[in-house]
Amino acid sequence: MREVINQYKSHFGDKDFILSVIFGIVLLIGSYVLNYFTSTYATVVASNQVTDIFLSNIPIYDLDTIFVFGPLVLWIFIIVITFKNPRRIPFFLKSVALFVIIRALFTTLTHLGPYPYEIPLDYSSGWIKSLTFGSDMFFSGHTGLPFLMALMYGRVNKLYYYFFILASVFFGTIVLLGHYHYSIDVAAAFFITYTIYVISTKLFKKDMEEFYSKD
Repeated sequence: MREVINQYKSHFGDKDFILSVIFGIVLLIGSYVLNYFTSTYATVVASNQVTDIFLSNIPIYDLDTIFVFGPLVLWIFIIVITFKNPRRIPFFLKSVALFVIIRALFTTLTHLGPYPYEIPLDYSSGWIKSLTFGSDMFFSGHTGLPFLMALMYGRVNKLYYYFFILASVFFGTIVLLGHYHYSIDVAAAFFITYTIYVISTKLFKKDMEEFYSKD
């Protein structure tokens, strides 16, 4: 604990580091504001549903609890391992913000409605409504964000890498079994997320180098 405290004192004594963290926080907040408006728009203008090779052939499971609370538990773990090493904070914030921004823009392009045979979330409930929307389908954040963590932490710790890969596959399976996403939303998430990671390493090269630096 003392070592962690000393690291925080050292890093937050650096003006450039502080400015980088502030920029990351502002960018992340802005990304979620953008996501709110684009997801709301996609839900309002959602059109008809389409058939799906997987969803049309698998039963529906009521997985609302895992769908909503599973990612929250995962993010607690991610925050702990990230903030344990302050040098990782700027690249983490900016990469996640970039992911949210790009996904938000994707949701405005095609307005498919939810799959017609699903167990719907109770969107009238205030806390669920604040966490989910309904037709912000493409691409799956439940699948993509854990995969982004796998790409980021793969060079830090192989156990983290395999854990996040399994988490990505697990949540991808959950959203298909619950019919919350189309199969294309899940499959595309891996390819788009990899591209986002590469873009992030180019845009935030200095933060990336600090993220992977060793004490």
